[in-house]
Amino acid sequence: MKFLSAGATTLIAIGIGLSFQFKAIPARAADASCEIDRPVMFAGLNYDSALFHNAVARYIIEKGYGCQTDALPGETIPLLTGAGKGDIDVVMEIWRDNVADAWKKAEAAGTVKQIGVNFDDAVEGWFVPAFVVKGDEKRGIKPLAPDLKSVSDLPKYTDLFEDPEEPGKGRFYNCPSGWVCEKINSNKLKAYGLEDSYTNFRPGTGAALSAAIASANKRGEPILYYYWGPTWVMGLYDSVKLEEPAYNKEIFDKLKDGSDVSQATAYPQSTVTVGVNTGFMKAAPTLTKFLSNYHTSSALVSEMLAYMQDEGEQPEGAAEYFLKNKQDVWTKWVPADVAQRVKDSL
Repeated sequence: MKFLSAGATTLIAIGIGLSFQFKAIPARAADASCEIDRPVMFAGLNYDSALFHNAVARYIIEKGYGCQTDALPGETIPLLTGAGKGDIDVVMEIWRDNVADAWKKAEAAGTVKQIGVNFDDAVEGWFVPAFVVKGDEKRGIKPLAPDLKSVSDLPKYTDLFEDPEEPGKGRFYNCPSGWVCEKINSNKLKAYGLEDSYTNFRPGTGAALSAAIASANKRGEPILYYYWGPTWVMGLYDSVKLEEPAYNKEIFDKLKDGSDVSQATAYPQSTVTVGVNTGFMKAAPTLTKFLSNYHTSSALVSEMLAYMQDEGEQPEGAAEYFLKNKQDVWTKWVPADVAQRVKDSL
């Protein structure tokens, strides 16, 4: 993930890739002939959005192009290093604004390349549930803070977001300790002068943070929190992002390293690209063309992740749901014959 503070960079590389288990290919789909004689190896970045993209791309490559695919699960840095060495062919999420040095070195050496934009509207920031500002007529919830628009308004709303363990102070749900965003948000609290009025609450895990947000939304209770997208939380719950000063890279970099917390700025809106090993790019130009055309959006991916959460689906099930229900999106990525083979297989 871009800031990879959301747990993506703390995952431990584990084991080797497992073959995809999809339904048998109908006879019509078997007409495809793969341009390489080995499985296409994907970076198995172990967080939901990357797993979803892997599942979609692998299904299309298997059913539409007649290729085998595989994935190597692991941590971001080892997998990006593997892409540079040729152990990994495809990385479906390269967070361009905060890419790891391992990728930069491989790119400089000419062994990897970013070939297309997966989505260019990744978001992160400070949020409140939409019903806090707008109300929810269906649930009988009146607007609790109709004038809340910006982080600068927060000192007026400590009672609304009251910390049950520290009466008189509001509670801000930060990232877990150790994540990059936890440090940035902690420094933002200082820069915005909110340290004395809000508790800097750090849940123990990312799952605990999302659970707190989900619980507050279900109960119709106010909550102030940091989050990012695309995620199932953003797809499942309507939220309002609080305004901050416009993104300034110099100020943001100082927030990250803590060298100056006298002023703050918004998080950048990130671009996430698809990257490949250049050896694979030369050996498989047709597959590379498809991958370069692969384009989604943060909102669309959040919608699919919310489907996964709601239905208890695995990424493979969400991929099939996407391919069945979003044909206006993915058929633009591939030639008509490939699209037809994929449709026939569903």
